[in-house]
Amino acid sequence: MAQPTTDDQQPKALKPALESMTLLVAAVIVHDLATNRVVLLQRSQNVKFAQGMWDLPVGKSEPGEPITETAVRELYEETGLTVKPEALKVAHIIHGAWGVKAPGGFLTVVFAAHEWAGEPENREPRKHAQVRWVDADAIPEEFVDTTDSALSRYLDGGPEVSLDGWSSH
Repeated sequence: MAQPTTDDQQPKALKPALESMTLLVAAVIVHDLATNRVVLLQRSQNVKFAQGMWDLPVGKSEPGEPITETAVRELYEETGLTVKPEALKVAHIIHGAWGVKAPGGFLTVVFAAHEWAGEPENREPRKHAQVRWVDADAIPEEFVDTTDSALSRYLDGGPEVSLDGWSSH
C-alpha cells in the first residue's frame, strides 16, 4: 500500500523561467472560402510597432488561458467577429527568436476559421486604422513580416512552420 506523502516529499516545482519565457500569441485568419476573402486590420499610426502596416487579428495569451480562447477573445476584441474554439484549425506556427515586447521570443499559433458570426468592425480604433475584408489575391504589401509569411503560406499550402530571427546551428 502506498504511504501517504508529506509536503517534504513532494517534488519541488521549478521556478518559472520568466527571463527566458516565450510569449504565447494567437492569430486568426478568418477566410471566407466562397468569396476567397480574409479579414485584415491596418495598424494605427499611434501604435509602437508596425505603424500603418496590415496584420491579422492577433494578440497575447493571458496567464492560464488556453491558446484557442486567446484566439477567440482577441478576434472578438479587435473585429467583433465570433468564432467557436472548436471551429479553429491550426494553419501555421511562427516561432520568433525575439519580439518588440518579447525579448525571450514568441510563439504564434495562427488559426484559420471558415465559420464565424458577425461582420468585421474596428473595435479598437486607437490601435487600428481599419478592419475589413480583403481579397486573398490582393493582400497589401505593407504587411507585418511574420504574419504575412504565415498568411501567404496558408493560402499557398506552403510550409506550416516559420522561424524568425533564429541563427542556423
